[in-house]
Amino acid sequence: MAPNNPALVGLAGASVHMGATVLFENIDVAVSRGEKICLVGRNGSGKSTLMKALAGIIDIDKGERFIQPGARVAHLAQEPDFSGFNTVAEFVAGGQEEPALYRVEAVLEALDLPGDRACATLSGGESRRAALARALVDQPDVLLLDEPTNHLDIPTILWLEKELQQFRGALLLISHDRAFLANLSKRILWLDRGVLRTTDQSFSQFEAWRDEVYREEEATYHKLDRKIQAELKWMWEGGISGRRTRNMGRVRRLQGMRQERADRIKSRQVNLGVAEGDVSGKLVIEAEAVSKSFHGSAGERVICRDFSTRILRGDKVGLIGPNGAGKSTILKMLTGELAPDSGTVKLGTNLQTIIFDQRRAQLDPNATLKQVLLPEGGDNIWVGGKPRHIASYMKDFLFDPSMMDQPVRVMSGGERNRLLLAKLFAQPSNLMVLDEPTNDLDMDTLDLLEEVLADYEGTLLLVSHDRDFLDRLVTSTIAVEGDGDVSEYAGGYSDYLTQRKEKEPEAAKPATAPKPAAPAQSAAPKTKKKLSFKENRELEELPGRIDALEKKIKQLEAKMADPAFYSKDPKGFAKATEDMGIAQADLATAEERWLELEALREELEG
Repeated sequence: MAPNNPALVGLAGASVHMGATVLFENIDVAVSRGEKICLVGRNGSGKSTLMKALAGIIDIDKGERFIQPGARVAHLAQEPDFSGFNTVAEFVAGGQEEPALYRVEAVLEALDLPGDRACATLSGGESRRAALARALVDQPDVLLLDEPTNHLDIPTILWLEKELQQFRGALLLISHDRAFLANLSKRILWLDRGVLRTTDQSFSQFEAWRDEVYREEEATYHKLDRKIQAELKWMWEGGISGRRTRNMGRVRRLQGMRQERADRIKSRQVNLGVAEGDVSGKLVIEAEAVSKSFHGSAGERVICRDFSTRILRGDKVGLIGPNGAGKSTILKMLTGELAPDSGTVKLGTNLQTIIFDQRRAQLDPNATLKQVLLPEGGDNIWVGGKPRHIASYMKDFLFDPSMMDQPVRVMSGGERNRLLLAKLFAQPSNLMVLDEPTNDLDMDTLDLLEEVLADYEGTLLLVSHDRDFLDRLVTSTIAVEGDGDVSEYAGGYSDYLTQRKEKEPEAAKPATAPKPAAPAQSAAPKTKKKLSFKENRELEELPGRIDALEKKIKQLEAKMADPAFYSKDPKGFAKATEDMGIAQADLATAEERWLELEALREELEG
């Protein structure tokens, strides 16, 4: 640590035990002014406990907490405590002196919260915004934020990103929102199996760093303990390496689906009836020129005007927009639950629909986990026409079998989300409607959910504020902008941003004075229209190179799986380990280059 940038708060030799469980042992961590750090780790690894220890909210069992004299630390908990406060303004002020009250008003305005609102009436998203306002209003030296984006819409997340980018104090973040972490973090703390690791990189580099750590552990444990090595090899093949291979295939498939969806959107804008005569059952939803508005004491509220879309079997459609803009209303119209004021909505035949409600109203708070999954009793649950023992099925959703008799009311928000997903995914369906399924989920569960949804052969309607999740999954995005403005764009959230910018009328762009015509010989070079010969050749060759690298990695894995390999040939084992690292790095580089060139080709030819 630089002497001119001392730690504002930290832990030295800290240990925390929860009963017989050791969350972490003898760890050191220091947070200095100007640092923007993300704290990552598996669900239950102790991230929130570590953050509370830094905040001084809980005592550590061993070691010490230190804080620079006069440093102010603000902590955002996952569940804010409003006891003792009547209104939002009182809670946000939280003992502020009179001269600082102007900041309370400014932050409440930025987060669109009425100060006179009773705390008891706040929704989940409003409670989160109120807690954020309280953390930000005191202008602390250290901000400790535990899942700050939960229940926030994308415009609020973007506002928060901007605020935190400008924050000059120390920032420590726990979040499942990959885009949020990648845009803010400059350093990673990784709490893994009681060990705290750190690297001075953005979260965008976390997976590559994590994979390298696992590779090094694999080689070390192979030398020390063959059983441990075998377990780590399973983790590598079934988890990290396998997921990378599957994800590459999914990325290729998703790009093809997005291109197909883009072609259909363009065709629809010309002639809505171009797809008439599709095979029965292929059409899932067709909305033509639908409009909807509500009339209340504040006047007319327009949800959408003349919106049209055609959703076919296998499409994965995301819905985005500010809270209150009407996303849930659009969903209800598209699924036939609510009739439009004008226009028509046609549903396909033989639809089997499951709906995830962000309020999780389908869960009885007094029912146990087993009763939710098996309301008729028994030990087996039918999934995809096949029986699964409930204990085995629970593990798929990261539940320990010991939780089988735990009532819903004592579960965390993330556990309830996973339980509802487990209940719904066991039911046969060909149309899945998910309204904010990612709230309260950790990254492990998000990875699981992404894999399940990517492999889902039916049609998906997804409301989410997780930009990275949308980019990885959906084939098109319906943007509900407010005031009746609803449009559809091919691709995920990043594609939406690009296309929306291109759609902006010339009149909305800053006016510039006309320039005199330049001489013919000084004309600007022509805009690039297509890939160069070299780039085209590289794009054609990369899939073959990727396949060759994947085969090489599998061969090396098979070779290193031999328990006698190291004892017979230590130098050969070391060489194989080195070759494995090089091949994995080459594979990652080749995959990234393929994606870069494919995106460039689509941009130039689209």
